[in-house]
Amino acid sequence: MNTRRELPESPYLAAVAGRKPHRVPVWMMRQAGRSLPEYRALRAENTMMQACFDADLITEITLQPVRRHGVDAAILFSDIVVPLRAAGIALDIVPDVGPVIEHPIRTRADVRTVAPLDSQQVAPVATAIGQLTAALGDVPLIGFAGAPFTLASYLVEGGPSRNHEHTKAMMLGESSTWHALMTALTDVTIAFLRTQLDAGVDAIQVFDSWAGTLSLADYRSYVLPHSTRVFESLAGYGVPMTHFGVGTAELLGAMSEAVSGRGVPAVVGVDWRTSLTDAAARVQRGCALQGNLDPVVLMAGWPVVQRAVRAVVEDGRRAVDAGAVGHVFNLGHGVLPATDPEVITDAVALVHEL
Repeated sequence: MNTRRELPESPYLAAVAGRKPHRVPVWMMRQAGRSLPEYRALRAENTMMQACFDADLITEITLQPVRRHGVDAAILFSDIVVPLRAAGIALDIVPDVGPVIEHPIRTRADVRTVAPLDSQQVAPVATAIGQLTAALGDVPLIGFAGAPFTLASYLVEGGPSRNHEHTKAMMLGESSTWHALMTALTDVTIAFLRTQLDAGVDAIQVFDSWAGTLSLADYRSYVLPHSTRVFESLAGYGVPMTHFGVGTAELLGAMSEAVSGRGVPAVVGVDWRTSLTDAAARVQRGCALQGNLDPVVLMAGWPVVQRAVRAVVEDGRRAVDAGAVGHVFNLGHGVLPATDPEVITDAVALVHEL
């Protein structure tokens, strides 16, 4: 394991660890790319998959929002299907569609085709992390991966899905096949995050984007044990760990169980459907909260943005008073592509003023 960087002035690291930051920290999911013209200029010459396996492009795209917006953390530019590609699964990221899997995983025989992660295939990611930690100064770098359930949902469905019918059919009807797939994907997720941690990221976040499609009972039975193993396996690195999902109000308590109690700062991401104060009452004690401005608000005009930003900061303060360890300002999901970058910059500045 690499020696971790010392970043004593980082508001992000202070907030998640329960110390008092000198300002409310803010970063935004999908800040690396999406809405930035400088990102689009690079992407005009490279596919998403090309960009995700090019160390210099990863580095540049990760740095762009830090330069432009002055956010308090950088998140590694990548995609949750990168480790699947590195594990030999034939897939592509199709513009305006998302990940598309050439051969969906539907049977026990299919599950056996999910190979361990080939670390050489993600060597450009490790190289980029080394370049980034040298370039970021006092700004922490967050590494990330998709959670096993969300990876499984793409693999089983063959791409994005509204109802996840094939995924749930396997989960509920072929549970042994399901758990075999989840075990293999948990191994892939852990290996990908280990690569990032060994290369020097300062924190990690696990995205379970589709977990909100599940009931609490199904989540506990079919997902929680696998997500828990991810965080248990990586706690020894001593870095803050964040668990995030969309539409997960009823799951927040269970999701916090997976990440908390590991002896390192634990953060639970909250989307815009749940107030931070309510989330503080649902998660395990000792967790910080991250969120939770509705991304669409950034497209509703500055008076609306200003009111909403102030409301989230105030809700975060109430959440801390209610028992949350700290609050990191973020969106409730990712930046939307049509968002005006100047509005993001102004929103970040406003959070810092507050």
